[in-house]
Amino acid sequence: MAIIVRIVMVIVAYVLACLAAAIVLTIGALTPDGDDLTALGLQSAAMWPFIGVGAAIIAVVAMLPTLLVIALAEGFAWRSILVYGVFGGVLALALSYGLDFAGYVGEPDGYLAREREVFAAAGIAGGLVYWLFAGRKAGSWK
Repeated sequence: MAIIVRIVMVIVAYVLACLAAAIVLTIGALTPDGDDLTALGLQSAAMWPFIGVGAAIIAVVAMLPTLLVIALAEGFAWRSILVYGVFGGVLALALSYGLDFAGYVGEPDGYLAREREVFAAAGIAGGLVYWLFAGRKAGSWK
């Protein structure tokens, strides 16, 4: 019974982590300079459909690598907040670069740098939210 409860908690935490990553990604993508949140209009109801679609896309694209990290974390009972933050950022950067890490070594300064920072921040936020709901008790089903 404990394993079923744990699986449900992992699924709920994954959905909430995708939602948090989508919120960070939406705010980061819609703010023109990264520091002008008044221009965004956070009270606007028009922002929530973008967050919902973004969360669905993030959930589908990041599912397999995230399941691998979750399986490792549950198996080794990793409960550190740093593990989830680092893995979240690394997975988000890896997904944003794709498999062509070498192709971006020679990019000019500032080229796509802000977008990579927003992806990393979204991954870190997702990892931390996952830790908050499920990662703190990783491996407790054993």
